[in-house]
Amino acid sequence: MLFGLAGLAVSALAQTSLVMVVDTSAVMPEARIEGRRVLDGLHADLGAALARRLGRPVQMLALPRKRIAQALQSGEADLVCDYQSAWLPGPFAWSRAFIPDQTVLVTAAATPAPAGLAAVAGQPVGTVLGYAYPEVAAALGSGLVRDDAPDAVANLRKLELGRVPHVVTGRRLLDYQRRVGSFKLALHPPLVVAEVLGQCGLSPRSGVTLKALNAAIQGMVAEGELGRILGKYR
Repeated sequence: MLFGLAGLAVSALAQTSLVMVVDTSAVMPEARIEGRRVLDGLHADLGAALARRLGRPVQMLALPRKRIAQALQSGEADLVCDYQSAWLPGPFAWSRAFIPDQTVLVTAAATPAPAGLAAVAGQPVGTVLGYAYPEVAAALGSGLVRDDAPDAVANLRKLELGRVPHVVTGRRLLDYQRRVGSFKLALHPPLVVAEVLGQCGLSPRSGVTLKALNAAIQGMVAEGELGRILGKYR
């Protein structure tokens, strides 16, 4: 009898979904979102891979950025990925850093190329509403003049239309948008602002332990699965 009950408990645990929350402002290659559904992209692939290694079905949940911390704290979601602990204060456990990207400053070829980040002080810089840019803020201080867009594609669009002379964006997103032909503006070589290694933040109410999450990540890295996922979006 006890053995049967234990077996049912293990079975129920295995069927508990791994709920991964995604910011509704995410765009491809990070995510393709319709309503609250995440249909495609890097986040969907990461969520599916992690859930499979943790022995759970995956559920992707798109929420506004301001609701992500609340969803994790309440247990509505298990984790958020491709974040850093500095971007999301709260009682969350953070995985090893494993998702590489670069933060870059992009300038249209028709605009004089800045000699460095300090050269854009006092000029409008395209940014995304709600996003933190700690390296840019540290370098420019009060000289950082943010011009916020609702998402990263809209940010690049402002550069195409000449509404801002520079934008800060992710290298992965920039390269993907250029590869699929959605962004064709001639640019100066992007200025690397920071090397980024994204992490996964884990809810304190999750049934997944940090040790199990890191083991799943280690398996993805060691077996080349992470490289294959990232390769889809280069």
